[in-house]
Amino acid sequence: MPFDPATLKFDAQGLIACIAQDADSQEVLMLAWMNADAVAQTLASGRVTYWSRSRAAFWVKGETSGHVQELVELRLDCDRDSLLAIVRQTGPACHTMRRSCFYTAVHGGEEVEVLSPMA
Repeated sequence: MPFDPATLKFDAQGLIACIAQDADSQEVLMLAWMNADAVAQTLASGRVTYWSRSRAAFWVKGETSGHVQELVELRLDCDRDSLLAIVRQTGPACHTMRRSCFYTAVHGGEEVEVLSPMA
């Protein structure tokens, strides 16, 4: 059955959450937002494209940093209200130069950095 982006459940701002996960390690890299056009551009180009809420503009991951996300597979959750982009990540996914944006954990009530910036 052909994929129809109109069947996705976007929020009131026309956005849907998209989790990026590394295709090889299965590590969760980041969460960002897409609108219908970003979903379409991602599928057409094979390069993950997000919608930047702060800049109100498209954001092709790695366009300026070189830390590209090549789409391997796009998955929809059961409610069709979030996406999982399985990617091949070049370099760090996080703007803090860490492999993942999820580099802080809570241990015993304290915040602890569990990933160092990549060299």
